[in-house]
Amino acid sequence: MAYFDAASSAPLHPVARQALLASFDEGWADPARLYREGRRARVLLDAAREAAAEAVGCRPDELAFTSSGTGAVHAGIAGALAGRRRIGRHLIVSAVEHSSVLHSAEVLEAAGGSVTQVAVDRAGLVDPVAYGDALREDTALACLQSANHEVGTEQPVGAVAEVCREAGVPLLVDAAQSLGWGPVGGGWSLLTASAHKWGGPSGVGLLVVRKGVRFAAQGPVDERESGRAPGFENIPAIVAAAASLRAVRAEAAEEAVRLRELTDRIRARVPRLVPDVEVVGHPVRRLPGVVTFSCLYVDGEALLHELDREGFSVSSGSSCTSSTLTPSHVLRAMGVLSEGNVRVSLPPGTAEEDVERFLAVLPGAVTAVREKLGAPTASEVVREEDVLVVDSLGKRCPIPVIELAKVIGDVPVGGLVRVLADDEAARLDIPAWCEMRNQDYVGEEPADQGTSYLIRRAT
Repeated sequence: MAYFDAASSAPLHPVARQALLASFDEGWADPARLYREGRRARVLLDAAREAAAEAVGCRPDELAFTSSGTGAVHAGIAGALAGRRRIGRHLIVSAVEHSSVLHSAEVLEAAGGSVTQVAVDRAGLVDPVAYGDALREDTALACLQSANHEVGTEQPVGAVAEVCREAGVPLLVDAAQSLGWGPVGGGWSLLTASAHKWGGPSGVGLLVVRKGVRFAAQGPVDERESGRAPGFENIPAIVAAAASLRAVRAEAAEEAVRLRELTDRIRARVPRLVPDVEVVGHPVRRLPGVVTFSCLYVDGEALLHELDREGFSVSSGSSCTSSTLTPSHVLRAMGVLSEGNVRVSLPPGTAEEDVERFLAVLPGAVTAVREKLGAPTASEVVREEDVLVVDSLGKRCPIPVIELAKVIGDVPVGGLVRVLADDEAARLDIPAWCEMRNQDYVGEEPADQGTSYLIRRAT
């Protein structure tokens, strides 16, 4: 089985396993106690904090260990907003942030604060100027991920941090996806990360708050972790997290070159091997091991099952794999195709042979899914004046686009097709299909049921 979902959780690094087992014997006691066992535990915790701080590029007393990366994000945003409550209650985030950031933004809005989402381009990249334009006198905090978790695009953290610094606004960076590859540059103020993303154990997060940043921890606090992460520290897991971070960093430069070559191979060959595919994410500014593509006329969940049967573990941002039947917020913000979406994220040590085997089985897997979908059943196609109307109401991704593709040839060049659909994914996938197939997307308008999408045949 080839595990290609490291962006969700990387396999446990051998160094993490060794450190975890070794520290069980020495790190079980309360590090706040003065007796021998407590002192031993404190030595381990202090050493882990120093190692993690060195990897981040901060002071040890600026770094707190939390119970998860999500917990670090929530605590970091809440504490920074509370620390600057006299400035205001305005938060800036990018439209492609991790859900933990967006959920914190929702909490702020529900409590009467305001949030500005900064848009991204089709590659998933923010414009630092847009962050500057979003700044207000009452802006308390800005947030930006160092690299996107779904498409791998690396963000211009340094430039955004400089814009925020000039305005006196702290920037919180979610570095969960990138910290294993190297420190985050730029003048950021707060940083969060999660150990299981770089091969450490789950249940360990990092929260870094630079000296001088106004911060007021929220909720019940105690004396542990500077009051920013209450509760007894999981010292064996923390030691393993720090040890694995140091280990992956030592291997990062060489491994990044190797994985980048493998993902470049996937990016280049998938569109040649599989028709009607859109590779998404920035072609250059991206994480070494992540490549994402979307396939027209494919049910994402069915494709993931096909690949699983072939021995590959991959993930998807497709609406077709979601119980809510809505596209990934990342793909939606980018304006790219969502149906049949596949994210391949290679862990360090991935064998070239596994990538070649993936490229060999992918075309057959996509073909099998497309064949299983077949022609849409009971598709109602009528003519409304000079417009061909396709009724896809009640049909889910990717059926509306399949039905559009089947009838576009039935109208003359310059003719119109109107697709009626009530699946939220159609709002993203129909315009994406038009761009891929060189057809003109005219726009959408309300319908008695669902939405009406108008397409003009251009070729």
